[in-house]
Amino acid sequence: MPEAKRRGYYGEFGGRFVPETLVAALDELESCFLRVRGDVAFRRELAKLLRDFGGRPTPLYLAENLTRRWKGARIYLKREDLNHTGAHKINNTIGQVLLARRLGKTRIVAETGAGQHGTATAAVCAMMGLRCVVYMGSHDIHRQQPNVLRMRYLGAEVREVNAGLATLKEATSEAIRDWVTNVATTHYIIGSTVGPHPYPAIVREFQSVIGRETRSQIRRVARRLPDYVIACIGGGSNALGIFSSFLGDQTVKLIGVESAGKGLRPGQHAAALAKGTPGILHGTRSYVLQDSDGQISLTTTISAGLDYPGVGPQHAHFKKTGRVAYRTVPDRDAVAAFHELCANEGIIPALESSFALAYARRLARRTKPKQIIVVNLSGRGDKDMQSVLEYERQTR
Repeated sequence: MPEAKRRGYYGEFGGRFVPETLVAALDELESCFLRVRGDVAFRRELAKLLRDFGGRPTPLYLAENLTRRWKGARIYLKREDLNHTGAHKINNTIGQVLLARRLGKTRIVAETGAGQHGTATAAVCAMMGLRCVVYMGSHDIHRQQPNVLRMRYLGAEVREVNAGLATLKEATSEAIRDWVTNVATTHYIIGSTVGPHPYPAIVREFQSVIGRETRSQIRRVARRLPDYVIACIGGGSNALGIFSSFLGDQTVKLIGVESAGKGLRPGQHAAALAKGTPGILHGTRSYVLQDSDGQISLTTTISAGLDYPGVGPQHAHFKKTGRVAYRTVPDRDAVAAFHELCANEGIIPALESSFALAYARRLARRTKPKQIIVVNLSGRGDKDMQSVLEYERQTR
């Protein structure tokens, strides 16, 4: 195996930039992950929990009303919003809790932005009987109250983080500090394809079930592969999950959609791939929103789950190689797409997913009726209704 790949690099991106105290824990985690990938008993238990606890497989839904309105390609939605706890996050959380049990860890820490990863972690820990601490920025606690209540009802301790912008970046930093302090008993469940090696590979592996199901389902109903697969990008876990089964199919165009927030001026967006530069954040090298001195820049977006100044290193590599196209959508278009799906398909999408929907709408008008667009509907939007209401009050 090439040296760069062994260390978790994707081209020039990825790697492991951590304090020495974490190296042994990351080595132990990598060894355990490599062992269980081929372990039949582990795979069987994971598949059973994904089915019976998580609710998989999720449907691939033909959105006929949107297809008629947009007058272009057929629009299919991969319904990750129908997973237990309301998002794709449960796929990774189940897998990582099983890993933690193999490692003999009795305590779990996690970070969360929109609350979907925190809720999924709390639910699996409750089911497995593990102590759970979730770090969350106070700004996100304010805009994602329903998920804060869910986490607490599920037995998790939600620790409020007030540093900096009090969003996902600061919550992640605090979760890492906790892990460094308690590494002997604690496993850190990262919620996206970010962080030091081997986390990006682990999260992609557990989320790849989305792509495998989608590939099988679209071939069954359409008897061919889609022309486009679209997903929103914060850290990038739902996107890598669904893209993973189509990377070798050059006829399938893969599109990741970042939040342009209020516009692509400095501090007004969360588009690390569009406007970032290579740098190191939370233990990995990727595209990062930073100034000329390497200080992390401010981010702005209506979506708590996309409010992160970096992105997974595999996405950085795909941008460099051109295998995936990355686009941006402003908040106003995402909110319009949120309303359009609610009113026309009876589905309330997460704001994160609404960015992908908004780009699909833009793209559909340039496509033909025989073409197919698949959008990964990464989560449900009950948690976001207050945020949408506040946004519309402020922008009237």
